[in-house]
Amino acid sequence: MPVEITVENFEEEVLRSDKPVLIDFWAAWCGPCRMLSPVVDEVAEENPQIKVGKVNVDEQSELAAKFGIMSIPMLMLFKDGKNIDSSLGVVPKSSIEKMIAE
Repeated sequence: MPVEITVENFEEEVLRSDKPVLIDFWAAWCGPCRMLSPVVDEVAEENPQIKVGKVNVDEQSELAAKFGIMSIPMLMLFKDGKNIDSSLGVVPKSSIEKMIAE
């Protein structure tokens, strides 16, 4: 199950995570985000080797600004505290799985 990522828990949940973290930057009003969300949830369920988090850009504007999020949905993959990959827009599940497999 995805973890809600906030400014308060970002360091602990993402930067200090012992496994890769896939973050979904989204907003409630964003139609494409609502399309991608169930796919991200499936990836979270099927891949226990990664942590999946969600950042609501309206509630966490500081985090969105920190990572220069201009368009959503945006997926970012963090490993060892560093952003190693990202993907913009609605993408198929296979693309997300490829991203986390590398």
